[in-house]
Amino acid sequence: MLGVFAFPALLPTFSAEWGLTATQAGWIAGIHFAGYAVAVPVLTATTDRIDAKRIYMFGALLAALSCMGFALLPGGFWTGLALRLMGGAGLAGTYMPGLRALVDRTSGPRQTAWISWYTASFSLGTSVSFLAVGVVAELWGWRVAYGMSGLAALAALGLVGLGLSKETPAQASATPGALLDFRPVFANRAVMGYVLAYFAHTWELFALRSWQVAFLTFALAGAATQPSVWASPTAIATWSALAAMAASIWGAGLASRGDRARTCAVAGAASAAMALVIGFMAPLPYPWLVAAMLLYSALVQVDSAALTTGAVLIAEPGRRGATIAVHSLIGFTGGFLGPLAFGLVLDAAGPDRTLAWGLAFACVGLVAGLGPLILWTRRHILATKHD
Repeated sequence: MLGVFAFPALLPTFSAEWGLTATQAGWIAGIHFAGYAVAVPVLTATTDRIDAKRIYMFGALLAALSCMGFALLPGGFWTGLALRLMGGAGLAGTYMPGLRALVDRTSGPRQTAWISWYTASFSLGTSVSFLAVGVVAELWGWRVAYGMSGLAALAALGLVGLGLSKETPAQASATPGALLDFRPVFANRAVMGYVLAYFAHTWELFALRSWQVAFLTFALAGAATQPSVWASPTAIATWSALAAMAASIWGAGLASRGDRARTCAVAGAASAAMALVIGFMAPLPYPWLVAAMLLYSALVQVDSAALTTGAVLIAEPGRRGATIAVHSLIGFTGGFLGPLAFGLVLDAAGPDRTLAWGLAFACVGLVAGLGPLILWTRRHILATKHD
């Protein structure tokens, strides 16, 4: 995870050094999740056939190569685009296949908690990515920061290779049809309710994660005094991700004890409403803006683990890999489009104006608001499935 948000953490630096427009920066930030969306159907569905541990190790290798490419190759828009695309494929080989490896190695009432903790740990990886990359880049430059990220991915490969036992995929023999035959998953209206809501969620989440540092940097432009290192934009992104992790775990627990669809819908509506106003808060005193950003980051993440856990729990046992693949494919397509749409709106309205940032975040909020609407329209069938 260390390299996943390295580019967003250093977006102001890359924009200046590479002469990127907001649209180009949005492409590089978002293409990571396009690479994820393209690779995840094959890599995750394959976990219905072979041990997810092997897929994870392949993904970690791709992630390492992507980061090392940033560290060693000449920079520029096209180089960054290609390497971020490769990194997205690496994430596709680690994130959901890692979840499948966990599911195949756990059972019983504690499995739901393990799934929630695993998905919430995405935010822990995000926070470490922002913090470590920001600190190392400040001390030794962004190429060293990317080299460190590549070594971390290789360490993950070794840990999984040595630490996980060999496992035959659960229910593999019961899985009919071709590897990429996702029609039974698309026909499952309950599962697709969570999947479509996840699209809206990732649109918002990755737009926020990709542009958060740049937004806070914009808000600080021209300030008489600059904040301490612990309140810098990259530091706030780190604390935001930690707040998001806590919110995700709390939301998952709340959803498991009550109406999962209702919990996710209320959380999604709250974060969408916050998105409509957060961009217009740039002129506020910096401490106030930071408080609003921490609250927004937490609200965005409340339904994250709950949505993924819901899709996994109601999936057909022999199609868990295929269900996770569809969930990730559609969800992370939103992760690609959200940052790109943000950059397009920012360029169109003028990135040096508060109005532009307000409109860009509002664009995020409008799409995010579709998730709660979808869950609300399918609440009865979802309640039946969980019963």
